[in-house]
Amino acid sequence: MDLSDPTRAVTATLDGTVLAVLAVAGKPLTVGQVAQQAVRGSEIGIRRSLARLAEQGIVRATLMGRNQVHELNRDHIAASVACALAELRPELWKRLRAELLRWRPHPLYANVFGSAARGDGDESSDIDLLLVHPPFPGEKKPPRAKTRLSSQVAEALDEFIASSGEIDAARQWEEQIDRLRQLVQGWTGNALQVVDVSFQDWRHPHGDSEPLFVEVEREGIELMKSGVFTVWPISRPTRG
Repeated sequence: MDLSDPTRAVTATLDGTVLAVLAVAGKPLTVGQVAQQAVRGSEIGIRRSLARLAEQGIVRATLMGRNQVHELNRDHIAASVACALAELRPELWKRLRAELLRWRPHPLYANVFGSAARGDGDESSDIDLLLVHPPFPGEKKPPRAKTRLSSQVAEALDEFIASSGEIDAARQWEEQIDRLRQLVQGWTGNALQVVDVSFQDWRHPHGDSEPLFVEVEREGIELMKSGVFTVWPISRPTRG
């Protein structure tokens, strides 16, 4: 799937892009305004697309002052298709959230980043997903008594530590990730690239991980976040 314009999975013409713009516009738009909001296509191409769609009745073209404006005809029997085209990217985030909520152990935090989040990928782009997992057996757990903050973090993690305390929790986690890769491939045709980090590594980034976390915080699309992040905020102070 073209991550910059998912409507191309249905139609290679500009009609899908134009319908998606009109479906979310909420007001009539001129050709220029549609062109500004469309992710691809020249103004001439979009003008021709609008004319074709108006002939089919799914777009209403009317004069507003000296300008011709266009809006989706929501009474048209195909209007729901236009709305579905506009919701393709949100539908992917919705499916990801629903799947992650079924996991046990649950992620502490999940965020889509990279080209999928920015909307500038294409059919060959991976969908990048950051997952923060709870402490597994053998991993370092957060301190409990050194500071009030550490104690609050540990208490907020208790539920997740309990759910991940089984011997095979790490194996179950990997199986869930493998299943998610298969699902995303089926949903989109794109590969899922997972960056899987522990909560301790998220709290104390080192090496190449810190720039990645900064990118996630700046550009990512948050899918889920546990209550522990209300105690330990996701954003960390930058190092001077």
